[in-house]
Amino acid sequence: MMLMVLECLLLVCILYLFYKFFEQKRNQSCYILHYECFKPPDDRKVSTDFSGEMMKRCNLELDEYRFLLRAIVSSGIGEDTYGPRNFFSEHGTNSTLCDTKFEMDEFFTETLDKLFSKSRVSPQDIDILVVNVSVLTLVPSLTSRIINHYKMREDVKSFNISGMGCSAGLISINLVQNLFKTYKNKFALVLTSEAIAPNWYNGSERSMILTNCLFRCGGSSVLLTNKPALRKRAMFKLTCLVRTHLGSSDEAHTCCQQQEDDKGNIGFFLGKNLPKTATRALTENLKEIAPKILPLIAIIRYILLANIQKFGAKYLHIRVKKKVSLNFKLGVDHFCLHPGGKAVIEGVQRSLDLTDDDMEPSRMTLHRFGNTSASSLWYVLGYMEAKRRLKKGDRVLMIGFGSGFKCNSCMWEVTRDLEDKNVWEDCVDNFPPKSLLNPYFEKYGWINEENAATELQAILES
Repeated sequence: MMLMVLECLLLVCILYLFYKFFEQKRNQSCYILHYECFKPPDDRKVSTDFSGEMMKRCNLELDEYRFLLRAIVSSGIGEDTYGPRNFFSEHGTNSTLCDTKFEMDEFFTETLDKLFSKSRVSPQDIDILVVNVSVLTLVPSLTSRIINHYKMREDVKSFNISGMGCSAGLISINLVQNLFKTYKNKFALVLTSEAIAPNWYNGSERSMILTNCLFRCGGSSVLLTNKPALRKRAMFKLTCLVRTHLGSSDEAHTCCQQQEDDKGNIGFFLGKNLPKTATRALTENLKEIAPKILPLIAIIRYILLANIQKFGAKYLHIRVKKKVSLNFKLGVDHFCLHPGGKAVIEGVQRSLDLTDDDMEPSRMTLHRFGNTSASSLWYVLGYMEAKRRLKKGDRVLMIGFGSGFKCNSCMWEVTRDLEDKNVWEDCVDNFPPKSLLNPYFEKYGWINEENAATELQAILES
């Protein structure tokens, strides 16, 4: 009799431990309830002609202007990207503190107002607030500015993150993910943007002036929760997130950084070793996330083929035309890649052996909105949703790069069919266009070394 009682007690204890384990796992889930991307007014569109006029204001030498012209021609950026308000005013690229505050206020009020309205979640319901803007520090902080504007609760946990570059959005998601492991039944907001107004580079260093061509205004607000009761309302569920940091390497640390040129102008230096560093960071990141997202058979197949290829090259002297690579399509339905620039997109496409269709969302985002730093990933995701490509059960791999140097990635599972046209509503039916060439290519794409000096001198004088 005593033995039966002990067995029953042991069984109850085991069942209780199983219940606690699965309950803990359930409460640690991270869901996206809604997200909004920012679209500035149409009167702030930066056409390529206007961009060229802005370059002229920098009083560049002929060689520097020719370099920028080539960059604009081949950038992959179209006519409909956006600049900050001061670019279109009398003082142009010389911004004031008011210009910077206006840029941030405009972004967060428009996205949050829409987000709260559509999600039916009140600002007073928010438990965690994370804001990341890499190159801006305000006092009081942006989180305090948002808390004050929406009169949030006094016990809201706020985090203001800076200096993380274009991968800051996934770093913020990771922060929320870890907080959700401790705090149950919470709402979290992640806001991601970049301050363009105060960060125009006025010098002539080629390695620093390129950022003037690529970066544009934008931002996103994402509402997350770990409430099990809301999982049916959610859009996405986070399944895994991996962060890779190469900061211990001097080469990686210095390939992308804010600094002064010889004349004291502050800007962002982009080193020639940036593509090499990005490739290394991506490789290290994929090594870690691959076992988490790919089926076992894909991993075994890769190991076998890689070793066979290595054996053939070493002992049979067989020339290897193309190295064996992991087929990520076996575990991923959609690739949400940071549209940092045309070279970044093409580099990732080669590394992962992806098709043009796989890269379409990133290319279209670069063309329509430019590089909006860490918020770019959400415009890419928005494009997929607007095109009605995201179906329940689909897996979306997000990959972002950032200074430091960092590569961060995560996997989202689509929890219901999605078809909101969001920030793409006014234009998604026109994408992809027949051509991604901008007017600068039509006007100046034919310029060559022989006639460049004469033609560009005429452009500068006009």
